Amino acid sequence: MPSVKLEIRHLKLLAAVAEEGGVTAAGRRLHLTQSALSHQLRDAEQRVGASLFLRLNKKMIPTPAGEQLLLCARRILDDLAATEEKIQRAHNGGGGLIRVATECYTCYHWLPSVLKAFHAKFPKVDVRIEAEATSAPLAALLQGKLDIGIVSGRVGDQNLRMQPLFEDEMAVVMSARHPLASRRFVRPADLAGETVVIYPPKEESTLLMKFLQPAGVVPGKIEEVPLTEAQIEIIAAEMGIGFLPRWTVAPQVQLGRLAIRPMGSRGYRRRWLAVTVRHNSPPPHLDEFISLLQKYRPSATSRIIPSSFLWDGEKPETGQSSSYNEIP
Repeated sequence: MPSVKLEIRHLKLLAAVAEEGGVTAAGRRLHLTQSALSHQLRDAEQRVGASLFLRLNKKMIPTPAGEQLLLCARRILDDLAATEEKIQRAHNGGGGLIRVATECYTCYHWLPSVLKAFHAKFPKVDVRIEAEATSAPLAALLQGKLDIGIVSGRVGDQNLRMQPLFEDEMAVVMSARHPLASRRFVRPADLAGETVVIYPPKEESTLLMKFLQPAGVVPGKIEEVPLTEAQIEIIAAEMGIGFLPRWTVAPQVQLGRLAIRPMGSRGYRRRWLAVTVRHNSPPPHLDEFISLLQKYRPSATSRIIPSSFLWDGEKPETGQSSSYNEIP
């Protein structure tokens, strides 16, 4: 990057002298004495190596070098003022941008109701879904590419602030006609030889990494399907068994197309968090968005997590008892 010799104070001085026509009036405008202003002007000329003004008939006239620099100064000062105003409006709720991503594609189905309620209160704040950050929202936060990451699991970085949202249950999903639908719950061993439908990549699959591999269970086939809707149709067609949030498939269960059973007698629950970068004074619209994330959480089998349950670096529990062992 080329070195910059002038500072913002030099640009303001240059513009004031050109517009006021003299150092005395420019000094009053900038709240500087004539001596101080003259000193800063000489400093600017020394830094760029050229005279910037000529004194003609008691008036300060920009030299060709001064004119060239003046055009640049006005553009920079205008851009800076506009940016400062935009930031201030955003901080006070008058405008701005929230970039959000979740670590699970399923959760994007839950956001529309949040967005509708948020835009009703903050119509000038844009919300951008950064789907490309789904695989690593915490890294995107630390790189300044996200404002809110919706995650489950460990958050141990002291530069990040986490706020509890809700917990939900992930369970085994199969066609209502599948033999496992008659069980009260499913054990990992029950999936031996079955076709399992998961989100890619398989190395990050909860079903494979937390249940099947530790139990030494080998599925008959693994189908990596990135879209929840496609997974549901494959499962309903008796072409595989999935592991999905209960709230995601609740409508299909009610229609009798799918059955859902807990993984093990105690089930498997996840705790969801809204994670942001720590700063002293977050804009009000950011906290409001997080409040709405909790308020409009998926209703089926989800529940709010008390704030006292969480602290930096907590590892979510994965063996909590489930109250959803009944056969729907």
